[in-house]
Amino acid sequence: MSTVSAELAYFTPPSDGSRPFTTINADPATGQRARNWKNEEHTVEIENVRGKESDYTLDTAGFQYVTKPSKHSAFINDEDIRGEYYPESIELLEDITGASKVVLFDHTVRRHRPGDVETDETKRQPVDQVHVDQTPESATARVHRHLPVGEAEKLVKKRFQIINLWRPISHPAVDYPLALCDYRTVDAKKDLVPIALIYPDREGETYGVKFNPAHRWKYQRGMNPDEVVLIKCYDSAQGDNIARFTPHTGFKDPSAPQGAPLRQSIELRALVFYD
Repeated sequence: MSTVSAELAYFTPPSDGSRPFTTINADPATGQRARNWKNEEHTVEIENVRGKESDYTLDTAGFQYVTKPSKHSAFINDEDIRGEYYPESIELLEDITGASKVVLFDHTVRRHRPGDVETDETKRQPVDQVHVDQTPESATARVHRHLPVGEAEKLVKKRFQIINLWRPISHPAVDYPLALCDYRTVDAKKDLVPIALIYPDREGETYGVKFNPAHRWKYQRGMNPDEVVLIKCYDSAQGDNIARFTPHTGFKDPSAPQGAPLRQSIELRALVFYD
């Protein structure tokens, strides 16, 4: 099957015109994050690009598929992930991008548990909301948050990126795969709306994505633990022909066989710098 029809949740702005916000921490009782905006469901066609992965690169589409088995395979203990999986992932990102410096600043393990309440970081579920992780302001703030002041000031004057490294763990991601929107089909001026991300001690920012029938969605069906996708969340490059971000979301694949193992995945978030 080359495409599937699936519902994706797009962003709609608050009706009163107020600034959109989402709290990072969910309500322990409901598992829901407070926010002042709503979803709008749209049925879209999502193309399976297996066998055509080379048509999509970080600088053209905003994402890139790579086959690279991981030495670390447990993905249970955060310290082990940082000590074992981080170094090999930095090497992979440097090899693919040609970057001069890569700094991993966090990771999230997600396990699909239908009916469970997402009460803390250990119970993160797949995200079923079309979004972009960073805005230019929040991306620059990330550099200053994770690097010494003097070094950060120098690095943000050159090209830098934020890239997520996403990998299924344990078994293929069949029941709730990841869909990515080709950057070349996004109208950056009309489709994106900044959303304040409220932390207990600070404020970040992401982009909500409004529906556009021109969007073209892609996924790699049956993506397995030896396969990764690099997702560009921000690029400071100014060229018209360079992808600067990638809208993405988890989605329920209607072609998944009944009883398919529930998705488990890990995403690393990286600051990527160039000389």
